[in-house]
Amino acid sequence: MPYTGKTKRVIDKNKVKVGDFVKVHWKGEDLTGYLMPRIETGDEQAIILKLESGYNVGLKDVEKIEKIGPRIEIGKIPTIKLEKKEGLKAISLIGTGGTIGTHIDYKSGAVYMCRTPEEIIATTPELGKFVNLRSITSLFTIASEDMNYTHWQKLAKAVVKELNAGAEGVIITHGTDSMHFTAAALSFMLRDLCKPVAIVGAQRSPDRSSFDGSLNLLCGAHFATSDIAEVATVMHATSNDDYCYAIRGTKVRKMHTTRRDAFKAINEKPLARIFSDGRIEKLNSRLNSRSETIVRAETDFEPKVAIIKAYPGSDPTLIDYLIQKHYKGIVIEGMALGHVPTGKSGAGAGPLTRKLSWIPHVERAVKKGIVVAVTSQSIYGRTNAYVYRNLRLLRDAGAVHCEDMLTETAYIKLGWLLGHNYDREEVKKKMLENIAGEINPRITEEFQ
Repeated sequence: MPYTGKTKRVIDKNKVKVGDFVKVHWKGEDLTGYLMPRIETGDEQAIILKLESGYNVGLKDVEKIEKIGPRIEIGKIPTIKLEKKEGLKAISLIGTGGTIGTHIDYKSGAVYMCRTPEEIIATTPELGKFVNLRSITSLFTIASEDMNYTHWQKLAKAVVKELNAGAEGVIITHGTDSMHFTAAALSFMLRDLCKPVAIVGAQRSPDRSSFDGSLNLLCGAHFATSDIAEVATVMHATSNDDYCYAIRGTKVRKMHTTRRDAFKAINEKPLARIFSDGRIEKLNSRLNSRSETIVRAETDFEPKVAIIKAYPGSDPTLIDYLIQKHYKGIVIEGMALGHVPTGKSGAGAGPLTRKLSWIPHVERAVKKGIVVAVTSQSIYGRTNAYVYRNLRLLRDAGAVHCEDMLTETAYIKLGWLLGHNYDREEVKKKMLENIAGEINPRITEEFQ
């Protein structure tokens, strides 16, 4: 958006243009950076300067601005094509969207998803030192919160195609909001997986100096050429640019909205610690190794699965609504060991407590053929159907407590199993089978 009024007069007087590298004298100090366009919602009296740190500042009452360097084309995103080098392993990259593929819109001041995979690679040209990219695919460009099971199905099929065509491994660039859902979905949908699949993203956009995507991409490439045949998220392990953790797709959760080390392994150790120079330190003995097999895609998925959360005073008629809508599966995120309100407390509980019991509603759902699975909102630890009487009431109603499975993983697993048209009892049985590393039979304090 063009400058107007006083700011335009200052810019015109000093013969500078948007995109020029300038020095601004402001309140007794000199600041250098690129002169940026004024955003639609910005102060009309402020000049926008992109500092060399990558951050933008708005400066009011600027009297002098001097061009000291060449101009850049604002909004143009660089792109590169990595040269293939003899002796390097060939991997494939699949782009799906997310912050790692964003760029700032200088009209609004906000970032938006627009980068092609080639433009994402331009943020990390060092990739060419370690791997060859045999295939680069833009499968879709969406915010990860808009993903659904159809995207997971397409992604699983695309990964299988690349792996069976000769790729040593696959990197998927992805938004972080629902990255752990996709990681879980691929963990179940990719059968006989014999090579590594790294899902990487960024918490900060590429226009910021704190962009974390470059390290994640580098570490993702090293994971994709490793001998660990697992689906894993590969993201910052600390808030610094130290190293990344590769975390199993069924045991990972986003635990912070903005921190660069937002992704944590839940109830088990990360698979590995990965450094930008290629060093890999395995941390978990419970993993699969690279082999020579054919990968299969089993992508059937039942979308009529819901997650509902139990809490004090929660209304159990939500279950009745799901029954009416012909849902096939329900994941109840219970309290602690998997508790829901049962109305069976002692003296003084009151009539409302009995009215809000979830037990008859769960019984009704089970009688209608719905599989009811129970996880814990406590995140760490496991559920248990036997410690308290109230837990046994829920079990006797037909619900299955899902050990230490994450709620998101249980949702994916239940939808995937129901998509196979197993009968209800077989689905309940398989919910307690360890299919993709989603259940850790022994949790110790070191995992928490």
